[in-house]
Amino acid sequence: MVVRSFDDPAPAGPVPVPGPVPPDPVSADLQRSGLGDQAAFARVVDAVGPIVYGVALRTLRAEALAEEVTQDVLLEAWRLAPRFDPARGTARAWLATIAHRKAVDRVRSEQARRKREDRDANIATRAFDGVSEAAVARLDQSRVAAALLTLPDPQRQAIGLAYYEGRTYREVAVALGIAEGTAKTRIRDGLRKLRVALGATA
Repeated sequence: MVVRSFDDPAPAGPVPVPGPVPPDPVSADLQRSGLGDQAAFARVVDAVGPIVYGVALRTLRAEALAEEVTQDVLLEAWRLAPRFDPARGTARAWLATIAHRKAVDRVRSEQARRKREDRDANIATRAFDGVSEAAVARLDQSRVAAALLTLPDPQRQAIGLAYYEGRTYREVAVALGIAEGTAKTRIRDGLRKLRVALGATA
């Protein structure tokens, strides 16, 4: 084994010189697209379309949404092609970045849409419940009013004073000029008949 010291002369032979970086054909086609070259843009779509779709699909995890985003990105690529600067990166990288941004925007949009739908559904449910409760209350009131008409006048008067005006047994007795025990009996008997009448009409 021969060890060459740093003082030894360098071996003879040409030293390779880095040549110019070959132009990226997709970037070149995107530049041509900016000048209105539709054939060049078709080549861009063929080359970059699968990349854009893959980026969108990884973010959205839904094929239909990824396809929509891919279409949006390619339309934007045609519209913004005149602004593309190959000195700042390749066409693939540029369009992949646009695809990621649009996919994230779509995720946020879908989340906001679902929240709006959930909120609207909750509002509709509460409104429906409120209407239903009001309808049931009206139905119950009408049934009670109809059942009250079947009671004898003394019982109906006593129940009306106690439950519709909130009076005590003593106040009912005073209002009707009867004994408190009589007021209790009329109310008790009237409620018993009401339960029977309401059960028959339920």
